[in-house]
Amino acid sequence: MLSYTGGIVLFAALLHASWNAMLHGNRDRFLSMTWMSIAIAASASFVILINPLPARAAWPYIAASGLVHIFYNVSLVRSYRRNDLALAYPIARGSSPLLVTLGAALFAHEAIGPLHALGIVMISGGIMAIAMLGRHVSRSGALAALTTGATIALYTVIDGMGVRASNGQSIAYTAWMFLFYWLMPVLFIAVRGFAPLWKPVRTEPLSIVSSLIGGLVSIAAYGIVIWALQSGAMGAVSALRETSVVFAVLIGRMVLQEAVSGARWLACVVVAAGAVCLGL
Repeated sequence: MLSYTGGIVLFAALLHASWNAMLHGNRDRFLSMTWMSIAIAASASFVILINPLPARAAWPYIAASGLVHIFYNVSLVRSYRRNDLALAYPIARGSSPLLVTLGAALFAHEAIGPLHALGIVMISGGIMAIAMLGRHVSRSGALAALTTGATIALYTVIDGMGVRASNGQSIAYTAWMFLFYWLMPVLFIAVRGFAPLWKPVRTEPLSIVSSLIGGLVSIAAYGIVIWALQSGAMGAVSALRETSVVFAVLIGRMVLQEAVSGARWLACVVVAAGAVCLGL
């Protein structure tokens, strides 16, 4: 992967960790995710008006990815209900690069060199160590986080194949896929009703603003990833994106006051070393 692309994906990793921290920091994460989704879908609605349509071959991928993303949102909220950020986020993100690499090999016939393979393994292993060291993980909590990780891998492979079929229209592809996020407020209203969605706008405006900003950060972060997937190996792009876990640990410690052990810091170093392997 070119160093320029790798650097941009690392920036996306920071953005990913930031919006996940915004979600985790709000008490009602379903509500927060819904308002994030509204910001994402509204932004996407504007973007599609000023961009050409993706190629016809990309549309099945857009539809599939959009639906998987909705499932991912619900899975992520469920995972955060059971674990703190420093635990749930690494399990979810750490389990995906190896699955993405496998999926890319099976469905997109991608092959990677031994150094990049080592980097992916180091990043995944380091991320999982961040989550597991010195912590008790309940079976249900681990299952929720791993389900989220599998969903991440699924939509990453779908989007990698889809954006390559979009005739170079990565921005349009991203926007049309994110239109599916209008389903999140529909789902919220179906489960809780309209009043619980609107009332916090008056009673907790700062929380809603935080969620809206998180949504804008999220669409920017994943838009960068989709752009990188046009030409970069899916497994390598996924692994670099998942270095967001290191940023999440920093945010969890410095902003959310979550405890981080020395062993977990060492695991962060392993993740960073894996990223270096991918950049060579």
